[in-house]
Amino acid sequence: MRKFQKTLESILKDDKRYAVGAYVFVRMALDYTVKRVCEADPNRKQRHVSTQELLDGIKDFALETFGPMAFTLFEEWGVHKTEDFGEIVFNMIQAQALRKTEEDKIEDFAGVFDFHEAFVAPFLPARKK
Repeated sequence: MRKFQKTLESILKDDKRYAVGAYVFVRMALDYTVKRVCEADPNRKQRHVSTQELLDGIKDFALETFGPMAFTLFEEWGVHKTEDFGEIVFNMIQAQALRKTEEDKIEDFAGVFDFHEAFVAPFLPARKK
C-alpha cells in the first residue's frame, strides 16, 4: 500500500485534475471488476479486463458503495465523464501502477455512459403518469 501511495503522490504532482480519492476508487473498482469477471467465468485465463468491463464495474461499484452520493463524490474528485476515468487509468499505467495490452486505448473511454443517467437517474422518484 505504501508503494501505491508514493505512486499516487507522483501522479498528483504532475496532474492535479483529479483528487486522490478518484485514483483510490478506480483501483478498488478495478479489483472489484476483476473479481466479478473471474467469478462469472472461472475458466477465464487472464485477469485483464476490457475498458467496457472496467467501466461497467466502476458504475456498479460506485452505486453499491456510494449510492446516491456517487455523482457528488465524482464531481468533488474532478471526475465528470467516462473520459476522466480513462485519464486516471492511463496516468496509473504511465506510473506503472497498472498494466495495459496493445489493444487498450484511452479513446475507448470516450462517451461510454452519461453520468447523470448512471449515477443520478436511478435515485430519482418515478414520474407519475
